[in-house]
Amino acid sequence: MFPLLKTRPKARKPAPPETRTLDVAGRLMPLTIKQHDQATRITLRIEPGGRALKMTVPRGLAAREVNAFLDRHQGWLLTRLAKFSTDTGLRDGGKILLRGVAHRIEHTGSLRGLTEVVSVEGSPVLRVSGMPEHVGRRIAAFLKKEARADLERLAAMHAATIRAPIRSISMKDTRSRWGSCSSEGNLSFSWRIVMAPPSVIDYLAAHEVAHLKEMNHGPRFWSLCKKLCPGMEEAKSWLKRHGSQLHAIDFD
Repeated sequence: MFPLLKTRPKARKPAPPETRTLDVAGRLMPLTIKQHDQATRITLRIEPGGRALKMTVPRGLAAREVNAFLDRHQGWLLTRLAKFSTDTGLRDGGKILLRGVAHRIEHTGSLRGLTEVVSVEGSPVLRVSGMPEHVGRRIAAFLKKEARADLERLAAMHAATIRAPIRSISMKDTRSRWGSCSSEGNLSFSWRIVMAPPSVIDYLAAHEVAHLKEMNHGPRFWSLCKKLCPGMEEAKSWLKRHGSQLHAIDFD
């Protein structure tokens, strides 16, 4: 007789994340609830920028327990979300950061024209044309262009230093990370970094370029990163303190 063949149990297909809208004292927040086999408790996290919530729960947890948890943590959410202003200030007379410097927004009232930086009585001004309701989108487009110019220049400089080729550079609007580097040499950056001081922009470029040599966050990586950007620690500290504020700006 042939011995019985043991069959492997089929891997359980992960349940798709549940999405809903949570009302936090009148503030409607997108919420994603994900079940996880390894989770032993409920975790609730505010996404960078304070514009969404993410929840991880043990697989099979009853909906009533999820709802009870959310009810108990309304006060916690309200306190944490209070630091994220819902007023973007992206209008005539408002202000926007560019390379760490606050620029006053001046809506020209003209339907056509460039978005450009000018100096008015010694103060930096960002002039924006188009319809008033499109000011945010026009500013975002301008920041993306400026970010690409800075990061392409800085990444090329750092890559030349370590003699590592860059395959491509792309600008994205990610919330979970400021940049990434693939094993093929493709670099990606969040264009919002252009609102940070130049030293922080330089650190981000150096960080991702260093991954071209070290695809990890081990001691050799950090040593190389610091060699490319001696002010690394100060830049990391700035991002930790202020990064969520840059993510919180809604350009739409």
